[in-house]
Amino acid sequence: MALSLDLLSGLVGLILTLLIFSYLINDNPLFRMAVYVFIGVASGYAAAVVWQYVLAPKILILLQSSDPNLLLLTIIPLLLGFSLLAKLFPKISWLGSFAMAILVGVGAATALGGAVLGTLIPQVGAAIDALDFRSAPTGAFGTLVEGTVMLAGTVFTLAYFQFSAGRAPDGTPKRHPAFEVVAWAGRFFIAVTFGVLFAGVYMAALTAMIERLTATINFIRQVFGI
Repeated sequence: MALSLDLLSGLVGLILTLLIFSYLINDNPLFRMAVYVFIGVASGYAAAVVWQYVLAPKILILLQSSDPNLLLLTIIPLLLGFSLLAKLFPKISWLGSFAMAILVGVGAATALGGAVLGTLIPQVGAAIDALDFRSAPTGAFGTLVEGTVMLAGTVFTLAYFQFSAGRAPDGTPKRHPAFEVVAWAGRFFIAVTFGVLFAGVYMAALTAMIERLTATINFIRQVFGI
């Protein structure tokens, strides 16, 4: 039975891999079918996880608990969650507006707080620490170069997003020439960053493709005893 399951799972993986690789020829129904299967399986898995770890425990609390505080903290999220289903029906879609407003507000506040506390402030601290010569492992000159590049990249990139501008004689918005130079340098650092990110994504995709090709070849060799 174990061998049959291994053979079946390997055969399904081989077929789906070939369907995905068919996109190398062109966009075709076989590739779209594999994408639909992936979306369907992912959606079903997400729905099962939500039911198993979110909805079912909350409903169990409603049925078994007698603590009024716990019941209140359970009923309110459930009501807000079910009110979002009203968005499916235009006539009563306003019922879900309050829950949607809470989702957008909390999400925006979380993203903004995470960006400031988790990215901006640590980046400024790292740029300052990079100029600390006391714990420099690469010597004073190397630390100076590294810290200068990091500090310049941070300052120039932040300056690129400075959008306040005055007016040129012809009435068009125009920033101060000094800010234009700094913004150009910031654009250079942003371009390098996106280039590095793209290279990382490309390497990850290439690694996944090599893994799939290796698994496909090994499966064929195992089936045919090569």
